[in-house]
Amino acid sequence: MTNPLIKVSGLTMGWDTTILLKDASFEVEQGDIFVILGGSGCGKSTMLRYLIGLEEPMAGTIEINGTREAYLEVGRPPYGVMFQSGALFGSMTVGENLALSLDQWTDLPPDAINAIVRAKLRLVGLTDAEDKLPSELSGGMKKRAAIARAMVLEPNLIFLDEPSAGLDPVSAVELDELILSLNRALGLTVVMVTHELESIFAIGKNCIMLDKTTRSIIARGDPRELRDHSEDPRVRGFFNRQPSSQNIPPPAPTAP
Repeated sequence: MTNPLIKVSGLTMGWDTTILLKDASFEVEQGDIFVILGGSGCGKSTMLRYLIGLEEPMAGTIEINGTREAYLEVGRPPYGVMFQSGALFGSMTVGENLALSLDQWTDLPPDAINAIVRAKLRLVGLTDAEDKLPSELSGGMKKRAAIARAMVLEPNLIFLDEPSAGLDPVSAVELDELILSLNRALGLTVVMVTHELESIFAIGKNCIMLDKTTRSIIARGDPRELRDHSEDPRVRGFFNRQPSSQNIPPPAPTAP
C-alpha cells in the first residue's frame, strides 16, 4: 500500500462559531487528478486555502509529503498553486512572473533562471509570451502562464482553483488537455477545485463532493461512477444537472 501524498484527517474548517465543514477525512495518491466539487457555498475554494496553508484548521490535521508543516510560514512549499484569476503581477512580464519564485527560493544564476522560465513556458505552449505583460494575454493564456509559474520550482503537486472559469469552451478543453498531458508525462499530482462537469468527467480520476447542508463529504470516488451509480439523489442530481425539487419555485397562479 502506497503512502498518500496528501492525508486529511478529521478536518473542521470555519471561523468563530461558523462551521463550513466538520470532521472531513480523505487522501490523495501520487499521480492523481483529484477534484474537490460541490454546489455553491459548500466550501470548495475555502478547503483549497486550508490545503495550501493559508488557513489554520479548527480541528484535524493536513499532511503533505508526510509532514504537517505550515510551508507558507517556514519556507519553500513543495507544491505550486494556480489561483482562479491567475494572480499574475500586472506590472511584470510573464517571464518575470515565473522568475520571481526562482529568484526568491534558489541561488541559480540569471542564465539558468531564464532557461527554466523558457522551458516552462514552452511546456504550456507559451513560447512567445515571455516578454508580454499579462494584460496582453487572452484568458486561456493567462491560465497557462499561471500553471507554468506554479510548476517553475519543479513540484510534484499543484493546486488549481477553478482553472476553466471564465474561458470559452474551446479554451477550456485545451486547458483540460494540458492538465492531463502534464499529469501523464510528468506524473504530476493535481488537486483541482471546479464545478465544471465537462472538465470533471474529462480529466478527473477521483473526487470528493462537499455538501453545504450537512457540512460534510457526501461522496467520493471516480466522478463517472458516481454519476452513473450513486444511490444518493443529491450526488446524482449534481452530476446529471437535475435541480432539487426543493429549489424549484411553484408555478405562478393563473388569472381567473
